[in-house]
Amino acid sequence: MQVIATAGHVDHGKSTLVRALTGMEPDRYAEERRRGMTIDLGYAWTTLPGGSTVAFVDVPGHERFVTTMLAGVGPVPAAMLVVAADEGWMPQSAEHLDALTALGVQHGLLVISRSDLLDPSLALEEARARLTGTDLADVPAVAVSAVTGAGMDELRAALADLAAALPVPDPGADVRLWIDRSFTVRGAGTVVTGTLPAGTVRTGDELDLLGADGPRRVTVRGLQALGEPHDRVSGVARVAVNLRGVAREAGGRGDLLVTPGAFLVGDVVDVRLRAPHGTAADAGGLPAGLSLHAGSAAVPVRVRPLGADTARLRLARPLPLRIGDVVVLRDPGRRRIAAGAMVLDVAPPPLRRRGSGARRAAELATMDAVPDAAAELARRRVVRAEELVAMGVPRPQVTALAVPAAAGWLVDPAAAPSVLATLGAAVDAHDAADPLAPGLPTEAARRAADLPDARLLDALLAAADTPGLVHHDGRVSRSVAAGLPAAVRAGLDALRADLEAHPFAAPGADRLAELGLGPREIASLVRAGELLRLADGVVLLAGADDRAVDVLSGLGGDALTLSEVRQALGTTRRVAVPLMEHLGRTGRAVRTGPGGHRLRR
Repeated sequence: MQVIATAGHVDHGKSTLVRALTGMEPDRYAEERRRGMTIDLGYAWTTLPGGSTVAFVDVPGHERFVTTMLAGVGPVPAAMLVVAADEGWMPQSAEHLDALTALGVQHGLLVISRSDLLDPSLALEEARARLTGTDLADVPAVAVSAVTGAGMDELRAALADLAAALPVPDPGADVRLWIDRSFTVRGAGTVVTGTLPAGTVRTGDELDLLGADGPRRVTVRGLQALGEPHDRVSGVARVAVNLRGVAREAGGRGDLLVTPGAFLVGDVVDVRLRAPHGTAADAGGLPAGLSLHAGSAAVPVRVRPLGADTARLRLARPLPLRIGDVVVLRDPGRRRIAAGAMVLDVAPPPLRRRGSGARRAAELATMDAVPDAAAELARRRVVRAEELVAMGVPRPQVTALAVPAAAGWLVDPAAAPSVLATLGAAVDAHDAADPLAPGLPTEAARRAADLPDARLLDALLAAADTPGLVHHDGRVSRSVAAGLPAAVRAGLDALRADLEAHPFAAPGADRLAELGLGPREIASLVRAGELLRLADGVVLLAGADDRAVDVLSGLGGDALTLSEVRQALGTTRRVAVPLMEHLGRTGRAVRTGPGGHRLRR
């Protein structure tokens, strides 16, 4: 299925054409039929030559209902612009063309209606002139009369060609269904309708309903497309979704059904502006307050110009926009389309410092609204992979990034050297201030490096060509103990000489004091990996536990008594007890009873 919206001035025959093409009544309300004009969105569908199916969104042409028109056209990929032969180009013809141009609609048909009332060539010539310079300048044109049937076969053939030329959407894309109607069906409950541009909705799916009261999880109870029930519907399609356990008031025009967690829902975006006639817009000439139209939503926005054609929009209500989305900015006071806007950034940085607006404008001038994983990562320095996908970056691009990563976070490789340099400077400053406690605690290191997750420290250090830093035992430090004070290093050298001759004869408190190794000095040497602390006041050289296992393994037997351990290692009970407990904690020994231990083989 493909979906095409009508466009054109009021009473130029849009609904009449849809009725003649489909045999269905697009005007749903008696008031519409009584007044002879469409005041709300209408829907109808037909099968075209060749077997393709097309659904029409019939929009109102009166200037009072331009907001409704935008709600119908917003999610639709093509338009049928209707101009009456007997009236020619009219004010709402121009505003509807402005809306289509602002939305970037490039596929469509020009239809000269009521050709039985006047020679259509004049209206065709004028319409062609009006379309010059827009994306619809070269669309096919057909002159028809719904009354006599003249040109209707040509129109059906042109519609079939148009439908065949439209891009095929991805059925696996994330669902973003803009709701344009909500009503209640007796015995079924709440039903919402909209144009599904891509993705697939299935019965039983859980989706997020984004409304004025915030998101809520809902379940799809049933689906209809083209008046028939379906188990699944893929875009592009007109679809009616029956929601389980949802009040009618919970979802209305402008609300959305989306894949849970797949979109960033925000109220600030940076955009590139486009004038209604297709040229670059003057950001400085826009009013500060406008109405933003995206899909079927109409949201007040505040406009902050940044560059000549770029601006920051602050939305009165958060929306799930993505990079590359096109929206319309309308001036409701003047009743005109002010500009189209292409979304460049859905999570822009704050502008707090002097000159930040000018710097941001220069950055936006280099952006092209095409989602790119490497470019987005370079701009953001550190970002979650899923956040890039939610912004609109294709997942394969994100997956292909070969960059430092941890816990779902990605780091720009170009930023890594400066991050490591900052981290190294913070470690050095800490060690200079407190040389007996070398190494920056993990959380302090994370803050110093301005990283969102401490697990990124290991990823960055592992990826560094010449790291010079290690992350161990809850601290980031230089990889050697050379930064320790000279007195501590001298005490360590003397202690090493004592223990090399008798590796398990832990020095007593008097000897440690004689060597100038108090509790803080001992703690610094343990952190530096030079000493092994078995208990308070009981220290050996690092690696003594491994050496003990080697010695004790040579004794044989299934169990070892403390006496055997003391004799084999040439030590005392003061050392043997905490040593065996340490081997038990590290999984290299188990207790076999009071005073008995067995080594794990």
